[in-house]
Amino acid sequence: MPQFETRRPVQHTPDQMFDLIADIEKYPEFLPLCEGLTVRSRKERDGKVLLLADMTVGYKAIRETFTTQVLLNRAERVIEVKYIDGPFKYLDNRWRFEPLPEGCCSVHFFIDYEFKSRILGALMGSMFDRAFRMFSEAFEKRADTIYGNA
Repeated sequence: MPQFETRRPVQHTPDQMFDLIADIEKYPEFLPLCEGLTVRSRKERDGKVLLLADMTVGYKAIRETFTTQVLLNRAERVIEVKYIDGPFKYLDNRWRFEPLPEGCCSVHFFIDYEFKSRILGALMGSMFDRAFRMFSEAFEKRADTIYGNA
């Protein structure tokens, strides 16, 4: 039942960070361990967007693909990820973007997961923990590249 949570102030607006993290098809370009991402479906309703996506993560010779449902809720500045299928017993992931003064925001990232296989958990667990710690930095660097340094 590994869990990781962080709040990170960034020099970009909540809308900019929401857009950046909602653009999941770009993840393989900059996100650690992400080797591929395919959006299978996209539905819009009531101002929210619901995606069904497959993400492939890899580390050395290990490759795993898992399917998630991603709910993009711009009005509430929240992105919720629901696990559908793959190597996990469960995965719960949420992003929240809170405004700060001077056009900045706090990015809140939370993930809780467990692998189905104890062997896979042992092989990938510590690497996943390190990757999640790098995620915030990777997204912030990506925002600086796209939106410029504040």
